[in-house]
Amino acid sequence: MNLVVLQNWLDNTSFSILFLTMLVYWSGAAFPNLPYLSALGTAGMAIANLCIATLLGARWIEAGYFPLSNLYESLFFLTWGITAVHLIAENTSRSRLVGVVTAPVAMSITAFATLTLPSEMQFSEPLVPALKSNWLMMHVSVMMLSYSALMVGSLLAIAFLVVTRGQNIQLQGSSVGTGGYRSNGYRLYKANELTSQPQATVVENNAPARFANDGNSQTAVLDLVTSTPIHSPLSTIQNSEPLSPQRLSLAETLDNISYRIIGLGFPLLTIGIIAGGVWANEAWGTYWSWDPKETWALVTWLVFAVYLHARITRGWQGLRPAILAAFGFVVVWICYLGVNLLGKGLHSYGWFF
Repeated sequence: MNLVVLQNWLDNTSFSILFLTMLVYWSGAAFPNLPYLSALGTAGMAIANLCIATLLGARWIEAGYFPLSNLYESLFFLTWGITAVHLIAENTSRSRLVGVVTAPVAMSITAFATLTLPSEMQFSEPLVPALKSNWLMMHVSVMMLSYSALMVGSLLAIAFLVVTRGQNIQLQGSSVGTGGYRSNGYRLYKANELTSQPQATVVENNAPARFANDGNSQTAVLDLVTSTPIHSPLSTIQNSEPLSPQRLSLAETLDNISYRIIGLGFPLLTIGIIAGGVWANEAWGTYWSWDPKETWALVTWLVFAVYLHARITRGWQGLRPAILAAFGFVVVWICYLGVNLLGKGLHSYGWFF
């Protein structure tokens, strides 16, 4: 079969499969009593991932170099990375909501590459001298995989904000930091010995509380945490209405998986930036030139460095890191695609205006 014909067939097939998969995930969210939709959605993402991998492999064989030399190829590689990270996140979280947010993004990227980019930007062309290097595979592929992971993690953070309705609830997350307490599924709150009033911001609906003395203070162990506000002068958060236990469980899962996926993407971004600096020194004689892409890559790194620092050392969970990750989603897109609007710099894939 002609490789060009195969590629044209695969990009359209990938778009169609992702579109149908998006509908499956949305239907599963609307009708949660149909469990087979979850398996069907997972299968759709896996098939789309395989189709895109085959497409990129065919272009690799046809052009003779790793397919990351233009915007069309990089968009499909980004989609492949998103579907791969999606499968990891879904298998880990066992939640259909992962596909509700990742499937439409993957479908939109594929549609943009297939239907919007002009045909002349979709063909492979001979590499310029600066790109004829093994660093093309090392640097660009790692950067694209980091974008994929950071996007999926940020999307899950946005889903967390939707599920919790933007309420600042306390969660038993995966990072233990300053002021964090953990006890096998229970929530622990410090109580001031003098006032005997717990400084917790969330209590449960009619759930019994146990108290244990540790010598200096009392610790209240609440068996079930919801978002009912307490009316104590020591309270810092007032929520409008309680969340159901199902929503709280889902929110905690999203918060945990988002943190883990971003924790995967950040070291990849770090390695990619370092590799890019080494390649730049070989090609242009300088490790850093404050090119627009380099500048925004640094901004992206700083945003997610703050996110991880806040979670690991400050014990941030829930609303604040989710907002920061949602902001990071926008920054990643500016770094990857937005700088192309400037039409400047050494890293631009080109635009069609």
